[in-house]
Amino acid sequence: MEERLYNAIAQQVAALACELVDVRMTRTGRAVALQVFVDREGGVNIDDCAAVSRHLSAWLDVENPIAGHYRLEVSSPGVDRPLKKAADFQRFVGKQAHIELHTAAHGRKRLRGELLAMDGDLVVIREADGEWRVALADIARAKLIPQW
Repeated sequence: MEERLYNAIAQQVAALACELVDVRMTRTGRAVALQVFVDREGGVNIDDCAAVSRHLSAWLDVENPIAGHYRLEVSSPGVDRPLKKAADFQRFVGKQAHIELHTAAHGRKRLRGELLAMDGDLVVIREADGEWRVALADIARAKLIPQW
């Protein structure tokens, strides 16, 4: 996803008091989908997603930043919400998370445990065998682990 388009979509979503969690372009055969995941404090509902969809659809029609045909899909990030920015990790301190690193650190590429803090650009996570400090830039993927 082009950073300029991501930032423009984030700005449009913020105008509706929501937060952009992620944007993905997926292709299945000839069909292309622009998937937009939004959230807000307390969570989003179907009405929030519909409002964002209408707003983004109108904006995309006017700005036309994507060449060709595509389908717009707006939804919540789900219970296994991805964590991308420092603010995401800070917001979910105390929650369980799964982190995958770009390259192994101390023989580990995956961490799973409780988010303890953001310390500068370091994510602090506690596993059964101790605490880990991981640079945000070293994280390939991270998501919340649903607690039932």
